[in-house]
Amino acid sequence: MPPAQSDIEAARARLVEMTCALIEERGGQALTMQEVALRAGMSPAQVQRYFESREALLEAVAEYWFRPKVAIMEDVVACDLPPRRKMYEFFARRFVMMRDAYRADPVAHGMYVELGNEYFEQVRSYVDLADHYLSMIIAEAMGEGFFAGLEIDMALSLINQMVAPYCNIGVMGILMDRLTEEKLARIIDAAFDGLSAQDRGAMGVSGLRAA
Repeated sequence: MPPAQSDIEAARARLVEMTCALIEERGGQALTMQEVALRAGMSPAQVQRYFESREALLEAVAEYWFRPKVAIMEDVVACDLPPRRKMYEFFARRFVMMRDAYRADPVAHGMYVELGNEYFEQVRSYVDLADHYLSMIIAEAMGEGFFAGLEIDMALSLINQMVAPYCNIGVMGILMDRLTEEKLARIIDAAFDGLSAQDRGAMGVSGLRAA
């Protein structure tokens, strides 16, 4: 009799959690299906019944790691806060979660950074999803007159660059001691109060020559 779907899902979840533990202990670059099987008390063939390849397993690890962050984004986008506050919460809630994890185990944080850089294709869809949700908040803000003259894609690019230390885990690990919710709030306020297509003089210095 084949295993029930609930049993399959439970086994997959157990393997993902064990894989995360191995990554946090040793890093992801040397991770093998054999090592996962040994930790799980299975044969490699049994592990492949649930994940046909190392890449499929790492994709499931990415989904597991991003799941609570996606839940935060969905909750914020669906809430009835004004767009300025909504954008702050969109970044701040995920930042606090990742900062707490970093403080609990900075070595594990570094392991996930390395793994994410090596297997960026596995996490690209989550980056795209974050951009999609942020674009929804930007569009809502534009409907209230913010970011005048900018296209959504340009506003998205500029805001992502402004807040990168609060959502890019690689940058976050370097600057963590300097990052606070108060600074993030000031960045969001600066974006809402000043970000537009208007040239206020900065572009007019292009004719200057270095001394």
